[in-house]
Formats: sequence, C-alpha cells, structure tokens
Amino acid sequence: MVTATYSTVALTLGLVVARPRIGARFRLTPATAVTAGVAVLTALGSVRVADIGWAASTMWRPLLGVVSIMVMTGVARRMGVLDGIAEIIFRRAARSAGGLFAAVFAFGTVTAAVLNNDSAILLLTPLVVDIARRRRPDLVIPLAFAVFLSAGVAPLVVSNPMNMVVASYAGIGFNDYARAMALPSIAGGLTTFAVAWLVFRRSLGARGPRSGRECGREATRAQSARAVSGAGVSGAEPLTLTGLRLVTLLALGAVVVAYPVVSYFGGPVWIVAAAGAVLLLAIGAVARCPTREVLRDGVHADTLLFLVGALILSIGLRNVGILSHLASVYDGASPMKVGLVSAVGSAILNNHPMSHLNMFALGAHGAGGDAHAPSVLAALIGGDLGPRMFPMGSLAGLLWFEMLRRGGVELPMRRFLWIGATATLPALFVSLYFLA
Repeated sequence: MVTATYSTVALTLGLVVARPRIGARFRLTPATAVTAGVAVLTALGSVRVADIGWAASTMWRPLLGVVSIMVMTGVARRMGVLDGIAEIIFRRAARSAGGLFAAVFAFGTVTAAVLNNDSAILLLTPLVVDIARRRRPDLVIPLAFAVFLSAGVAPLVVSNPMNMVVASYAGIGFNDYARAMALPSIAGGLTTFAVAWLVFRRSLGARGPRSGRECGREATRAQSARAVSGAGVSGAEPLTLTGLRLVTLLALGAVVVAYPVVSYFGGPVWIVAAAGAVLLLAIGAVARCPTREVLRDGVHADTLLFLVGALILSIGLRNVGILSHLASVYDGASPMKVGLVSAVGSAILNNHPMSHLNMFALGAHGAGGDAHAPSVLAALIGGDLGPRMFPMGSLAGLLWFEMLRRGGVELPMRRFLWIGATATLPALFVSLYFLA
C-alpha cells in the first residue's frame, strides 16, 4: 500500500502539471486530477472517510476567507480597478524602462498583499503583457517576470490561500503573523527586486517612445477596441480611477485596515473577508455588475477543490508513514533549515501538499504561541518562495507559464529556471535570516 500511495500521489501531481487533453474538448484540470487521486487513495485504504470529514472541518473557515477574497477580486476586476491602475502606470512610466519595471513590481506586490498571490499573478499577467505588447514590446518578458516575482513572502495571512490554511490550523492570528512576517516580506521583496533588476539590467536601460465608464465585460471590450485601433493606454478614453471605481478601491483599503482591528479584538479574519465581499458586491450592484456573473467568473471552484484535495493527499502520505522521515529532518532544525527544505520540497512537489506535510511534521496544531511557531512560519516562507524556482511548484506558476505560451510569448524552460533560481535563492536566505 505504501508504494501504491506514493505512486498515486506522484501520478496525480504529474497530471496536475501536464493537464493532458482527453478527447477533443476536455482537458484534465488540477482539481479533477487531485479528486481522482483522492478517490484512488480512498480505494487503497490510505485515506479514510473520517480523514475527508476532518479535512472539511479544518478547511471550511480558511476556504470561506479564500472565497470572499475571490469575490472581492472579481468585483475589482469587473469594475476596471486593476485596468485603471495599470493604465495610469503605463501612461506615467512608459518612457523609462526601469521606472516601468519598478512600478509594475510595486503594483504586483500591493495587489498580492491586499488580494492574494494567485490573484496578483493570474489577473495582472495578461493585463500587463497585453499593454506591454502595445506600448513596450521590448519589455514583455521583464514585465511578466516583474508580476510573477513580486508575489513573494505573503506579508499578511490573507495574502496566500496556503498560508491561511496553515495559520488557521496552527492558531497563528492575523496580527501575530503580520508582526513576524512583515520584515521578512519587505527584505525578501527588496532583494528579489534588486536581483531581478540586475538580471534584466540591459533591457531596463532602454528608453521608450513618448507617449465611458463601462462595467464588467463592456469595460474589457472597450479596452480591447482601443487596443485594436492602436489607441492603447494613451487613447482618447483611458480608464480612470474615479466614481465607483475609486469607491471600490477605497472599500478594499477599508477591508485591509479592518483585518488587524478585528483580529486585535479576537475576531476571525474570514468574517472580515466575508463582510468585505458583501460590501463590494453591493458596490458592484450599484454599478450594475451582474452578481451572478461576478460569482461565476470570480470564484474558482477548481482552485478550492485543489486546496482541499491537496490536504487529503497529504493525509494519505501521512497515514503511510512519510511524516516520520520529514519529522526526522526537522527534528532540532533551525528555522533556516526548515525554510530551505520547505522551499525545495515546494518547488518539486507543489507548495500546497508540501505545506500540509510541513504542518503535520512540525506538529503545528495550536503552535501559535509556542516554540514551533518560528519553524511553521519558516516553512511558509519556503512555500511562498520555493515555487518560483520551478513552474510545477504552484498552481499559479503553472497557469502563468501557460498564459505566456498562449499569448505567444516564447520563454524557454531553461531561462525560466535560471531567472527563477537567481531571483529566489537570495530572497529566500534574506527572508529566513530576518525571520530568525
């Protein structure tokens, strides 16, 4: 059963990466692959029905928070908030390649912190690449990497779905997490930016040329029409952050401020996120954004199933004894070693199942106030940064690579591996150093 369990998990993760096409129309999704893997492990006896029930009872609160953040992201997207910010950035910084790179990196960093890492990568990559191809085609790859690399160590527990799950399990509150991770996040982000700047320094030294309020798909269509006509960012009717778009942006800011306040008084983060989702849906309704379409397009059931399935796969591995090996590696280890092992494991195995294995191996349950907390946080740093070294390390990384390919952007795997490792390893060491 042990060999069969390992083989099933390996095959499942391989299918998650490959996403093979079955027939003419159906492509295997990560959630489908993980669900099939869970079914096989259940049939083998590696996973019991009680394990699935435990996973559901453990995950529902952080998952509700993740869904709420997805809803807020969906409203902001359909209201054109992200498009408006991107257009402002390109209008003001397009002539300076270095300034544009820095602005896009900062945009990605803030978006990842306020919404979450996956949203920042998946929403901003096509937006930034599309505008860059029209305004600065020489900077498409540097700017795509600016988005990808900006989603680093999550400064807030809500900034990464994986971190929400582990922190909830470990009993690490919003404010405790933020106090511990603020400095590692800032230091790691600055290190990543500096190294990425050096990697793309030749491209960033170049100079560039001078340079209605719709909701939802209508705003996107209007923007696409400007792109086809050649107006681009500097067209006659660029998106602006006024009216309800500005209200949406302020509402997002209010939610971010409410997180530490509610947490200080003992309230859970998911309640703040849920209230924020309701608030933004109300703003969207005023702007006549169809709520059903916001929920349909914004809430990714595939991602939610993948999160739950990854936990159950980890339980299956735990039940056949893999945790004893990982626990022996972590026994007496410093946070630096824990973070490095977590990063390598996340890059190879995928950060979601690796994060669950870490929290089991570290004895993370209720660890928020004891000596295990630094190791749990170090493991999260490794899980946040490790996937940048290899595409299969995270679901967002896989989809980022796929978006570039579909957009006609040629990025050899060897170049991705070199840039990812070069930018990630220094940031990983720096972040872990400042955590300690």
